[in-house]
Amino acid sequence: MIRIFALTDAGARLGERLKAMLLNHDPDCLVSFELKPQPFAAQVQAAFSQADRLILICATGIAVRTLAPVITNKYQDPAVLVLDEQGQFVIPLLSGHEGGANEWGRQISHMLEAQLAVTTAQPYLQPVYTIGMGCERHCSHAHLLEFLNQCLTQQGLTIDDIVSINSIDIKANEQGLIELAQDLGKSFQTYSAQTLAAVNDLLINPSQYVYDTVGVYGVAESAALWSAQQATGNAAELIQAKLKTPKATCAIARAFPPGAGSVGEEDYP
Repeated sequence: MIRIFALTDAGARLGERLKAMLLNHDPDCLVSFELKPQPFAAQVQAAFSQADRLILICATGIAVRTLAPVITNKYQDPAVLVLDEQGQFVIPLLSGHEGGANEWGRQISHMLEAQLAVTTAQPYLQPVYTIGMGCERHCSHAHLLEFLNQCLTQQGLTIDDIVSINSIDIKANEQGLIELAQDLGKSFQTYSAQTLAAVNDLLINPSQYVYDTVGVYGVAESAALWSAQQATGNAAELIQAKLKTPKATCAIARAFPPGAGSVGEEDYP
């Protein structure tokens, strides 16, 4: 869920415009806009605490003071953007890397033809996104496509943002995954359990059951991480930990191009 809040009439015009743009970009996106909600701090804090992504059209000082009591850490906090009421600047305020605010801010700035102001330590460079997927045998192309789109939407991404779909080698002949990649015009790559084991330490949801079954602690997370690392030559990170349906799993990883020299995110814990 994306929640847009504004405190002025000028901000309201921008908020309504941005809501329409987001829905036009993705009709299935859940977006709300609120002008001068009462009480403002309580409404914004409640949205933040339930992990809604926030766009605050107000002064950064107001945003900081409002969110300070509910900030937890960069691994749990949702992405927060701050915009001026004229829509000239887009500032990723919280969860720039881990929560995807930097990339989301890039997308919003393009929509508004605004200036993106990234203040995290990583110079803003276009990242490489890769998908890792696992599924039961004969899982349908339709199910995989719907699931993938849901995962991308949660991170503010589209099919155009990703470079490949990846899995473990025992899925090399999985027709649903093959058709998915072909229809989307993406490469489909698979790797051995031994290869994927190289990123074990980066997994968010390692599973002993999965290891006992296929020899790796997580198919989707491992495949996403390894492929992003191979595509860039740089360390990768998960921006979407493994999500599951009864039939499939999906994870999204990101790495920066050669020369990016990633040095971390915000200094808050």
